[in-house]
Amino acid sequence: MIITDATAWPLPTSLPKNLGEAAATYAAAGIPVFPCVPGQKRPLTTHGFRDATTDPAQIAAWWGRHPEANIGIPTGTVIGVLDVDVHATGTGYPILRTLRREGLIDGWGQAVRSPSGGLHLYYPADSDVARVSWSRSRAHVDFRGTGGYIIAPPSTITTDRGNLRYETIAHGRNPRPVDADAIRELLTPQPERTHHPAKPAVLRERPVEQLAAWVAALPEGNRNAGLFWAACRLAEAGLPVPDTFALLEPAAIDAGLEPQEITATIRSAHRTTRAVDVPDDRGLPLVRGHADSSICWGS
Repeated sequence: MIITDATAWPLPTSLPKNLGEAAATYAAAGIPVFPCVPGQKRPLTTHGFRDATTDPAQIAAWWGRHPEANIGIPTGTVIGVLDVDVHATGTGYPILRTLRREGLIDGWGQAVRSPSGGLHLYYPADSDVARVSWSRSRAHVDFRGTGGYIIAPPSTITTDRGNLRYETIAHGRNPRPVDADAIRELLTPQPERTHHPAKPAVLRERPVEQLAAWVAALPEGNRNAGLFWAACRLAEAGLPVPDTFALLEPAAIDAGLEPQEITATIRSAHRTTRAVDVPDDRGLPLVRGHADSSICWGS
């Protein structure tokens, strides 16, 4: 399924601030919803996302009993969502820039900023191919497809800094399904070619040489993510930035990467690995325009 007309994109472009009214608006657009605990992500219904419906009477009853309930939307049927996380231990924005350079995230229909400062990119679900949910915690990137759900705007999450809202920050043009399997493959180093240092802070000559050889042999489409992964491993092992450059830059050049890309990727890996406290507004997407906006991720 390819949506070529932006008007066919099912998600509403504007929502009431009232949660019950917003839930009804989603349902009127053909998007099933279900209630979640106010300020949380936990479902209020017995079967969770499997109870989602577009029935106006059921939705009115749910939000009549729980007017502050958050809005859950099951994924995999109408929409799929790429979830870029921001945690105290790291952020998915460096990998997101890599995915963008590789042309793997084009075609989103809606961009939502999460309460943590992360990003949800909404795509139409592919009616021909079932995309299952998956997680790549080291990359801080998840995909919500079949068997998953997301909390949708204007829901809020209760934090020690108060209630923080999910906020739609941009609408795309010509939404189309995302190849989540290709993204998962890129974020998954091939086992037969992956060499981990034996322990954090312990480097031996042979594993480092093998890691550099693995980077040098990375195929087009996996080069940036592979270099990022390798640089993260060296950073975790305590190797300083100059030594990481000395080990990986020649290998990355052999793989076909440009020096500017290599520098940005290695520095991003060290920043991500060493992050201990990432403010919620750090690395947030900058948005130009509205319906035809594009997203630029700064460093």
